[in-house]
Amino acid sequence: MEIEALYHEYKTPLFSLAYRMLGSVMDAEDVVQDAFLSYDQLPDRSAIRNERAYLYKIVTNRCLDLLRSSARKRELYVGPWLPEPLIDNGSIDPSDEYLQRESISTAYLLLLQQLGAVERAVFLLREIFHYSFGEISEIVGKSSVNCRQIFHRARNSIHFDPAEHPPLPIAEEKIKAFVNSMFEGNMRKLLELVGENVVMYSDGGGKAKAAQVPVAGFDLVFKLIQNLLKMYEGRFALDFLLVNGSPGLMLVTDDGDRHVYSFAFRHGKIRSIYSVANPDKLRHL
Repeated sequence: MEIEALYHEYKTPLFSLAYRMLGSVMDAEDVVQDAFLSYDQLPDRSAIRNERAYLYKIVTNRCLDLLRSSARKRELYVGPWLPEPLIDNGSIDPSDEYLQRESISTAYLLLLQQLGAVERAVFLLREIFHYSFGEISEIVGKSSVNCRQIFHRARNSIHFDPAEHPPLPIAEEKIKAFVNSMFEGNMRKLLELVGENVVMYSDGGGKAKAAQVPVAGFDLVFKLIQNLLKMYEGRFALDFLLVNGSPGLMLVTDDGDRHVYSFAFRHGKIRSIYSVANPDKLRHL
């Protein structure tokens, strides 16, 4: 198959694998680009019987290398670490099986981060991309029996119920009501929308103003957001948009600072709020 046809067919699934592995839009794009360049520069491609498996192996190994090299940097990261937000600017096909919103949600990506690098690769290749354990074995360089064990161990450690997230129209309605209630200070309405044990995670990476520990509990989260609104009163614009496949929003201040918010739900109420303000994680927007 010609390189252009391969790129058209496999770019999206390869990106979705790399993004789930790394939690970085920019790194995922670089890894995929590098994979196709490496393939295109092979002196003899006729020996490759399965281009798809070959490209997945390149991307997986590049991701594993990046994760190993960045492990120390992650340990020294200032405050909570959140994945780079994936914004739907109209280029994402919502019917694409590899970009289903539940498995690119911020909450799901954070669960994946709890797995070791190889565990994450094995789990994704099986769970999302439906590779056989024999195929996964060739990609990650472990026996098929070992890959099967790794997969089951990883799946047992990830507790994620996509049914907790309301349908898109209802989620959008709840988030818009949440924002309006914050502006109005309508505590009664907020208590209907937000769980008592809500937690807010703010990722400033030491480069933007953000809480350096998760803020837990309705009262503290309410106070934190109210302080943010007062700090930027009359100096920001707010846009509703899809963040990681679900309704979210972006706050942009008059000096160009940005905060991208995504949400997780439980029992119909907001249970987690994720705010990314680290400018390094928003360069791709």
